[in-house]
Amino acid sequence: MTSPLLLPYEGPRLTLRNRIAMAPMTRNRADDATGVPSPLTAEYYAQRATAGLIVTEGIWPDVLGKGEPGVPGLVTDAQVAGWREVTGAVHAAGGTIFAQLWHVGRMSHPLTLPGRATPVAPSAVRIESETIRTNEGKVPHVTPRALTTAEAEAAVAAFAAAARNAVRAGFDGVEVHGANGYLIQQFLAENTNRRTDRYGGSLAGRLRFAVDVVEAVAAEIGPERVGLRVSPDNPENEIAEADPRGTYRALVAALDPLGLAYLHVIERGAYGALADLRPRWSGTLIGNFNGPEPTSRRAGEQALAAGLADVFSFGRLFISNPDLPARFASGAPLDDYDTALVHAGGREGYVDYPALAG
Repeated sequence: MTSPLLLPYEGPRLTLRNRIAMAPMTRNRADDATGVPSPLTAEYYAQRATAGLIVTEGIWPDVLGKGEPGVPGLVTDAQVAGWREVTGAVHAAGGTIFAQLWHVGRMSHPLTLPGRATPVAPSAVRIESETIRTNEGKVPHVTPRALTTAEAEAAVAAFAAAARNAVRAGFDGVEVHGANGYLIQQFLAENTNRRTDRYGGSLAGRLRFAVDVVEAVAAEIGPERVGLRVSPDNPENEIAEADPRGTYRALVAALDPLGLAYLHVIERGAYGALADLRPRWSGTLIGNFNGPEPTSRRAGEQALAAGLADVFSFGRLFISNPDLPARFASGAPLDDYDTALVHAGGREGYVDYPALAG
């Protein structure tokens, strides 16, 4: 019996060769000075083009959104040209690829930002219990600077401009990163959004930045080319959402009428986000489980069979199994990846994991 993960998908706005998505994963291989993707990046993604959908590593739409060394951008002409090599290689291999637009907000450091700038956030709330990776090693976080209302509006415009650049670079669409404790989720969460302007206060105020970003990106490139990733009730990066059910039901209600390409839901925490949001989202829903171990094929199949998702995304399994759909189809063993090489730079642990022979 064919795995449901291997069946083609025909959705309202998205057509895929199978129901396996490659989840976005930070790999830190870009030129740190220019934000241009490494020449190896085209090879890396082309190796994995048998996924129904590839979502790239996070790409900054504004240099203040850069969180770590070696993270690429999608702002300059050189960055666009670099990504055009990537999309060309993926399309030549028959793949579909979306660019993930990622502004980290307070999850950065002056050692990473130009001119040792202070990271920005909805409010000046520091991450106390964690460190962050920089070119000088892992260091404590600093207190971010609260964005002014005008600066928040400029950040919305930056997402839209980066989406336009993504289309110029040949991407099939973009995924707005609203998950994992980064800037958009910092606006959504009560503990990181203490604002009193139009971007804070009430639930509608906390939702406004996310809604403005998605609407601006959709207006720029068409809603059929836009996805949104969320991680309700995810405590990563010291996010605390008092009412994730109420917050994300309201967010879905605001965005569902736009007719987006998809909603990408990471389930982690006590709130059963997939079961709750699936009936409230009329378009394509991509599911993801964020646990201590990589999600298994069986878990993805069960999510599809239960109607919790139309497509399921896998991250860590794709690192060392570039031909993951073929391995799922044949039942071949899965290779492990070297955790020390995930963010190491260079070929090793990036493009040297082999596909199945024959």
